[in-house]
Amino acid sequence: MDNPEMQRFLQQEQQKALMGEMVGKLTSVCWDKCITGTPGSKFSSGESTCLINCAQRFLDMSALIAKRFEMQ
Repeated sequence: MDNPEMQRFLQQEQQKALMGEMVGKLTSVCWDKCITGTPGSKFSSGESTCLINCAQRFLDMSALIAKRFEMQ
């Protein structure tokens, strides 16, 4: 693993995997919280607002947690 290019590639792949995991978790959590009935062709305004707020809180908390780990 002395090859810097290979290390960079592996780091990028790990970051992609983490992002995919985070998006999956965000989708699951916010969907379960905000979509209470059978979805139609559009989200209601309440569902849309809930999804936006849920996603924002999720991202804010993820950033806060990442900063805390960087400080340690």
